[in-house]
Amino acid sequence: MASAEEWKLHGDDDNDGGGIPNSKLNLVQEIAGKVGKVPERFVHKNGYPQASDASSAPWMDDLLIDLSLLSPSSSSPQQAAAELVKLRSAVTSWGCFQVINHGMTSSYLDKVLRVCKEFFVLPLDERQKYSEVPYLFSGYGNDAALAGDQILNWNDRLYLTIYPENPSKLKYWPQKPEKFREIVHEYGMKVRPIPEMLLKAMARSLDLDENCFLKQHGENQGGITARINLYPRCLIPDYVLGVKPHSDGSTMTILLQDKDVEGLQVQKDDQWFKVPVIPGALFVNAGDLAEVMSNGIIKATVHRVVTNSQQDRISLAVFYSAQIDNKIGPADELITAERPCLYKRLTMRDYGKLFIQHYPEGQRTLLALKL
Repeated sequence: MASAEEWKLHGDDDNDGGGIPNSKLNLVQEIAGKVGKVPERFVHKNGYPQASDASSAPWMDDLLIDLSLLSPSSSSPQQAAAELVKLRSAVTSWGCFQVINHGMTSSYLDKVLRVCKEFFVLPLDERQKYSEVPYLFSGYGNDAALAGDQILNWNDRLYLTIYPENPSKLKYWPQKPEKFREIVHEYGMKVRPIPEMLLKAMARSLDLDENCFLKQHGENQGGITARINLYPRCLIPDYVLGVKPHSDGSTMTILLQDKDVEGLQVQKDDQWFKVPVIPGALFVNAGDLAEVMSNGIIKATVHRVVTNSQQDRISLAVFYSAQIDNKIGPADELITAERPCLYKRLTMRDYGKLFIQHYPEGQRTLLALKL
């Protein structure tokens, strides 16, 4: 494999974008489409650790959860108990799993991803109508403004607030493609009950009251934010990551993957594993807040996205988090003499401030929450 130095990469010239004007600098889609070489700011010069094949992890067994079996009211007590055991094992050892029988058909999921892809093929001027400077957590852009001196991620994204609805953020919802707003909002609302059902099941799996985690999210039981990701094809995928290793600043993330292009990978015991695309399934990973609430029993999944030299990749992540001023902390029932309190109590507002502080340094925010 050729080294990154041998690819005659762009250096950091005056606009640091390899010929892309400053107004378009942060849009990876424009760089990928108009620049023949990859700017240095995106390049991991020594590459990155390779992942084991999906077959080396139990994705079709212990990490495949049937949502319809988690409720005793819709399955036999024996089936529900067995599925709870699988769920507990998944979230305490991996922090992630794939979920089936969630109530949405494969054809419906295809329709959702199709309209997401259509947004990114709109003319640049149309896409930029929904940009927010400095590209934080609303609208179209990417995370370069938060990166500091870190290597940049090879992706663009569209952030949308789904629930509770916020009139001030409607301006970030594209009016094109046709029916984009209708389809994406409907999908978000269909997804909303899933993290609530899973949080109840996780609590039961730990022998807690089923509302133990859910009640920490506030009167409306948490907020829903969507992030539509585009990972353009990349000339040197062995040296460029779509997203660097991180854990999510949510309680839970529900991911709809591109059915044609894999790219998601998760870390367990310092080893990376490829995540397969299972038709009709949704990928679920625990975020930092789930690890905090469970006092470290549930693991926040460290994950990354690799790039592809042949095809663009698209995904739709839905983040479930507590309301902004609700305090999140370890459940009292999970604090014992043998397992003392491991994390601070904090609000989502506090977490956001810590994230802004630690992300530019390439540090996990979760580590700053440890006592």
